Formats: sequence, structure tokens, C-alpha cells
Amino acid sequence: MTPPRIIGGKSGGIRLRSVPGSGTRPITDRVKEALFNILGPEIEGSTFLDLFAGTGSVGLEALSRGASYVCFIDASRQAISTIKENLRLTHLEQGAEILHMDAFVFLRRPPTRAFDFIFVAPPQYKGLWEKALAVLDANPTWLSPTGTIIVQIDPNEYKPLLLQHFAEEDRRRYGSTQLIFYRCKPSQEAIATSK
Repeated sequence: MTPPRIIGGKSGGIRLRSVPGSGTRPITDRVKEALFNILGPEIEGSTFLDLFAGTGSVGLEALSRGASYVCFIDASRQAISTIKENLRLTHLEQGAEILHMDAFVFLRRPPTRAFDFIFVAPPQYKGLWEKALAVLDANPTWLSPTGTIIVQIDPNEYKPLLLQHFAEEDRRRYGSTQLIFYRCKPSQEAIATSK
């Protein structure tokens, strides 16, 4: 498999290191380019949480395109050392934080900040994306009120989720990859005010 690369921004064109072994599922350049075309200029100055970060490819792309802060989280020691190496290769260390820990342990903590984007791309076919959304739904202030959760799964894994605080806004399929976008549901006060 061709190593992922940074597609746009100040580090565009730089090839990234892959995590050794078959435990991670890097996003393809085609899907990553489509994702950042959707996010567009909103990424500039944003805060970004890259859960199950793997190579760090998505968070690195966000930094390259002007995100002010990206937090990378992975439970794998090999993934963490790969992210560190990729940050060095791309000169994108500024604004990056790397946490070697379980994503679910992190999400169950009291939120210390609200992220503009939360990217969820766990290992496939284990129901982990649903679990991540459920934990986020129980701790919704990890996401800013105008923020977006992006989930990357195999289309066969998809099912509609009934969430208290988030609603599915869009769903895009690119071959064997599906991206699902969730936004905060409007609060009851906001609904009452708009009537």
C-alpha cells in the first residue's frame, strides 16, 4: 500500500510514514482530499481531535491546512511513535499534542475543551464507532456547539444511531469507505426562540 501523504496546505506533497503491521487502516488520499474539500475554509484556525489516530494522517492534514490545535490519540505505542515521526517530517509540531491512551478513557473524562472537529476512525467491524458516538453523546461538550463529528467506517458497518445530542447531517460513500457527519441538535431554547 502506498504511504499516505499530505495533500494540501503548507506541508502538501510530503509522504508520511505508515504504522508497521496491519493493525491500522489509513485513510486513502482520495477520501482525505474529499473530506477536506467538504470541510473547506472552516479548518483554518480550528481545533481538531484525531481519535484512533494511527499514522496521524487526518490530523496532520488539518494542521497543514491551518488548524490551530490538533490532539492525536492512540492506544498503540507504534502508532504514537509514527505520529511523532510524521510531525517531524512535516514540520507541523506546533499546535500538536499526542496522547498515548485509550480513546474511550479520554472521552469519559470531563471535557477540558470543546473541539470544532472530532474525527472517529476506529478499527473496523468491532462496533467501536457506535461505542465512540455513545460515549460522546454522554459527554457532549467535547464538541463545540457549531462543531462536527466525522466518522470513517466501511459502508457495511453503517446503521442509523439514535443519539440525544447529535444528529446525522450527511453521509458520503467513496468505494469501500463511508464518511458520516454529525452535528449538535439544536437546543430546546433555540427551537423555542426561532418559533
